[in-house]
Amino acid sequence: MNKEEIKKILPHREPMLLVDEVELIDGKAFGKCHIRGDEYFLSGHFPGNPVVPGVILCEMMAQSACVLLSEGASQGMTPLFTSLDKVKFKNQVKPGDTLETQCEITRSRGSFYFAKGEGRVNGKLCVSAEFSFALVKA
Repeated sequence: MNKEEIKKILPHREPMLLVDEVELIDGKAFGKCHIRGDEYFLSGHFPGNPVVPGVILCEMMAQSACVLLSEGASQGMTPLFTSLDKVKFKNQVKPGDTLETQCEITRSRGSFYFAKGEGRVNGKLCVSAEFSFALVKA
């Protein structure tokens, strides 16, 4: 699905809608985030050597994972981060890169969802994490 289709599922909007494409296959979300170089988070991180901040990489993964909930009872709900765990940053993500994420929901308990994900550029692992979020009324 493209960005306009993603907007029908996620409540995020520019500049915080960070996924450009998401494909759902066998219970997993495969997202793509194209780093153009003009994103707000690159202007000061770091001048002359822009690098996507780690928290933004985690948000990209989480947004991809939240698209998985589109077929469930997530209508009218907002997904909010509740935890990040076992986060590892292996390689930098820079302008011109496309971060490809792979995420899956590992379990749920009531309105809480637990997931894991990875982000890669050209097949090289850049970020991995376990995270959770809650669905709250919009």
